[in-house]
Amino acid sequence: MKAARSLPIVSAIVLSLGPDGAHAAGFQLLEQNASGIGNSYAGSAAIAENASTIFFNPAGMTRLPGVNVSAGAAAIRPSFRFSNLGSTGPTGTPSTGGDGGDAGSLGVAPNAYISWEASPDWHLGLGVGAPFGLMTEYDQGWTGRHHSEEFSVQSININPSVAYKVNDRLSIGAGVSWMQLDADYRRATAVVLPAFGYLGDIDTRVEMKGDAWGWNLGLLYQLSADTRLGLSYRSKVKIDADGTTRVRNRNVPAPASALIPATSVNASATVELADTAIFSIVHDLNSQWQLLADVSWTGWSSIRSLDIDSGALGTDSLDLRLRDTWRVALGANYKFNRQWTFKGGLAWDQSPVHDARYRPTSLPDGDRYWVSIGAQYNFNDRTSVDVGYAHLFMKNADIGNDTDPAKGTVRGHYKSNANIIGLQVSHRF
Repeated sequence: MKAARSLPIVSAIVLSLGPDGAHAAGFQLLEQNASGIGNSYAGSAAIAENASTIFFNPAGMTRLPGVNVSAGAAAIRPSFRFSNLGSTGPTGTPSTGGDGGDAGSLGVAPNAYISWEASPDWHLGLGVGAPFGLMTEYDQGWTGRHHSEEFSVQSININPSVAYKVNDRLSIGAGVSWMQLDADYRRATAVVLPAFGYLGDIDTRVEMKGDAWGWNLGLLYQLSADTRLGLSYRSKVKIDADGTTRVRNRNVPAPASALIPATSVNASATVELADTAIFSIVHDLNSQWQLLADVSWTGWSSIRSLDIDSGALGTDSLDLRLRDTWRVALGANYKFNRQWTFKGGLAWDQSPVHDARYRPTSLPDGDRYWVSIGAQYNFNDRTSVDVGYAHLFMKNADIGNDTDPAKGTVRGHYKSNANIIGLQVSHRF
């Protein structure tokens, strides 16, 4: 049956190859430590307060004497609630099904780091984190089921690094990264026959995995006794993913259902994940107050479209037209006493999805504002614990995705927000 041989399955691969799971804009996870949550990650490339600087700026390791370990996790709970405003099915008739409920799902982004002062000038480090991740899950049979019903992605990034202290002011750092992504995507595919119209749906499930290497560089400069600058860059990562596409009948009645045997075929896709650059400032206003700022850029325009090859089931494309984005963050730390430091931060985070026509249901992304608070408790000079909380106010996002007639048009808008809470433990040996 032709409908079963032409599966527009790529819409959720937007995320599978790369999660909005922190909730940085797009599908990037900014939460590579929990100690930065309280500042909305302001000053991320210059603060270097624990070994998690390996991810944000490896040059920061030169500020960490001895052996330092830091580990933690951030729990991320986004909410995506869709309201239907005239969606249509693959045949152009009004779509059936509800609004899908809350498509947001709880996710956890873990991290672990270790740095070692090999000599007064040379430092080595290793970081492990999850830089991409997301899960969206709609009620089965919702109005946009032909675009997506469930999507999840998990990633792991292993990042060995080295830093060199050039002099008392300047340090440089570099690292390489091995990244792996796993994705699971499920949706309904419409079965339409010219003589009979829409007959029902078949289940489509895509599972893919891919890995690749990337690199990162960093520079840390002590402008004065009170002011420090950080600059870092993380490269694009080109992922060649492969896996399987499986189809089986859901509710197509006999005798047409006899033409839809359960099928599994090989699937493959390639995507070039965005590069990022961060410029940070940390300024000690006095013995109690510390001010932080960040400006970062992400090159999302490397993903203009996604193409997936499902062998005998055909090839399909998703037109995304993502744009490059900016993020601006401001933060402050207040040292209450030797044990307690309190944190706060604000940020504006631009979304790479900027046109309702190209907003996929698997990534109902929009611009957002961060408001965050946190605290650090120092047990002694070697051990500290950070807790942080952030609420993300996300701009309502319209959707009018009509780029694939075989899926129909999802037309409406999303009301979204997110909550993030994290814990980080750091110790120096």
